[in-house]
Amino acid sequence: MAKSQKPVYGGQAVVEGVMFGGKHHYVTAVRRKNGAIEYFELPRKTNPVAQILKKIPFLRGIVAIIEASANGSKHLNFSTERYDVDPDEDHQIKEEEVSKLAMVLGVAAVGVLTFLFGKFVFTLIPVFLAALTKPVFSSDLSQILVETFFKLILLLGYIYFVSLTPVIKRVFQYHGAEHKVINTFETGKELTVENVQAHSRLHYRCGSSFILFTVIVGMFVYLLVPTEPLWARVLNRLALIPVVLGISFEVLQLTNKLRDIPVLKYLGLPGLWLQLLTTKEPKNDQVEVAILSFKELLKKEKEKEDNLKTEEIV
Repeated sequence: MAKSQKPVYGGQAVVEGVMFGGKHHYVTAVRRKNGAIEYFELPRKTNPVAQILKKIPFLRGIVAIIEASANGSKHLNFSTERYDVDPDEDHQIKEEEVSKLAMVLGVAAVGVLTFLFGKFVFTLIPVFLAALTKPVFSSDLSQILVETFFKLILLLGYIYFVSLTPVIKRVFQYHGAEHKVINTFETGKELTVENVQAHSRLHYRCGSSFILFTVIVGMFVYLLVPTEPLWARVLNRLALIPVVLGISFEVLQLTNKLRDIPVLKYLGLPGLWLQLLTTKEPKNDQVEVAILSFKELLKKEKEKEDNLKTEEIV
């Protein structure tokens, strides 16, 4: 008899909390200003067309991004609003525009909520910067290498500077807590604060790795198309975004499958290195929130599976 495969779970850091997703549900736990934990749950909706596309290599990555964006935005909005609610007032939200803007910018660095918009920006700006170096780097290969260099500098610079703000540092700490919980679960250890803190804050399936892979994959894809004239270069960069995303998703999945194989596991190291910026070591209270969120998800998942088994018997 084949050994049953352990379910694969993913997650996302939100404002003062963590969202986890399973086969049937998405659950977010947020610690409010008064210290109370509040949960937000959404069922995972199945779309027949999406289910078919998710079985097709190179297309399934696009579907995954769209689904993650749709669900992530709902949980991010919940976390921002509920954390900002004054516990002593009846659902009156205190607006702190500068702080809220910083929160959104920080989550954008590690999530896919604004990934597509960011992909356009970080794709086109390096094209124009590289074009300025044409007198020095005139060949197609050198232009693509320079373009990739500028893309990396912009990406790393953006993440680094946004991580310097106290609010974003906390978001990155929750991102680290999310990874630690997943790593602990995947090793079969009990989900206690002590056990979770003993695990790495880096994970092969992280969206941060995916973002970096789009830069690397894009470099190789762009070798197949001309860099001149400039308008054609801009158009083919935009047209190739779905192609780059689709291939990058497959690379991410591959590195996750190979992470326990000597030598081949090093293919995923660039993504892990980027996570040194997009995650921070969490505090115990942040790990506690992540654990509560994941346990609530496991509870909901079990209830759903039990109901499905009951329906099969009936």
